[in-house]
Amino acid sequence: MSHYFIEDNSLTHNFKKIRYTFGGGDFIFTTDSGVFSKSGADTATDILLQNIPPLKGSILDLGCGYGLIGIVLAKTYNLALTQVDINGRALEVTKMNCEANKVLSEIIKSDCFGSVSGFFDTITLNPPIHAGKNVTYKMYEQAAAHLNQGGRFYVVTLKKHGAETTREKLADVFGNCETLYKKKGYYVFCCEKNTKDIGGTI
Repeated sequence: MSHYFIEDNSLTHNFKKIRYTFGGGDFIFTTDSGVFSKSGADTATDILLQNIPPLKGSILDLGCGYGLIGIVLAKTYNLALTQVDINGRALEVTKMNCEANKVLSEIIKSDCFGSVSGFFDTITLNPPIHAGKNVTYKMYEQAAAHLNQGGRFYVVTLKKHGAETTREKLADVFGNCETLYKKKGYYVFCCEKNTKDIGGTI
């Protein structure tokens, strides 16, 4: 079975156009087989976007898929955008979507933060839960090391996917974890980089 969090070049392309509206802006995205939520923005992604306050500066769209989160936020708030995924096919459609929505982005193929350098004011993540805790926890830990002081990490997850243990892990790594949204099994967490508070393994 193929998964969106790996690269599977054996899949036949199945391009599809979808629309997404945010903050009064209309966005058009191309999706493809082997890419997460190819039929449209999933509920968790939509909830994450609706609960992130206005942003400034730089943003890293971690595990970007076809690029929806980063493109929407970067265009809405005029942010310097970087997008990362391990799935090369996802990055191909991300590039197409940046061009279609007139957004500039540095697009990087990387296993977690392996090929990522630099620091960001914001990092967003709808984590690949089915990749397992070793992968998602590595993302949480390394996000702290790639935020500017005062930068924020936004994560969406579900109760059935271990939201409470995610909150505990994030609090351990960052020294803080605010719950921005908690309804119908969905949670949005926000952690702020404060060097003196950071613990865990980075």
